Amino acid sequence: MIAVVDYKAGNLTSVMKALAAVRADAVATEDPEIVRRADKIVLPGVGHFAATEFLESRGLKQAIAERIATGVPFLGICVGLQWLFAGSTEAPGRIGLGKFNAVCERFAEGKKIPHVGWNSLEFRENSRLMAGIPSGSFVYFTHSYRAPVINATVAVTNYHVESFTAAAEKENIMGVQFHPEKSGAVGLQILRNFLSFSPEKGPAC
Repeated sequence: MIAVVDYKAGNLTSVMKALAAVRADAVATEDPEIVRRADKIVLPGVGHFAATEFLESRGLKQAIAERIATGVPFLGICVGLQWLFAGSTEAPGRIGLGKFNAVCERFAEGKKIPHVGWNSLEFRENSRLMAGIPSGSFVYFTHSYRAPVINATVAVTNYHVESFTAAAEKENIMGVQFHPEKSGAVGLQILRNFLSFSPEKGPAC
């Protein structure tokens, strides 16, 4: 069972529809005990980083951290990816999960913000999440803050000469800045890859 964490993020319904399209056994929940029983966890997100306060106030942050520590696969989408970092300048008082030791920041001045629409992926490393997807594939973004490129970055996207992490992967922890649920066949393949992901398997070639 996949627990899709409901912290009142704007894209929950579309994520659930996309998971249904790939025949996933998924349930939307804000119950930490259901998260603790899940075989996989998805954290979607559209909106302000401050919304992640809900995760702490409901005990969901602790439940997710405990489950990840046991090796359960986790996928963060958009703000869900940014939450894996130490935090974001969008909400300086909010602390992320801290699995990636960096801070998300707003795009540099002079760009049209938010970054909305289709943009391409450039792969840096082999990735189980991106298996079967050609580098250069287009996916759908909508965001004003971005994660820096780090060691765990497996795909980058360039927005007016500013590169950022489009996808990151470290052991059983994965995140994407774009929206697979809005990215057509490529997005559905990414969700299928997540469904078939096992932390015991080696990286895709």
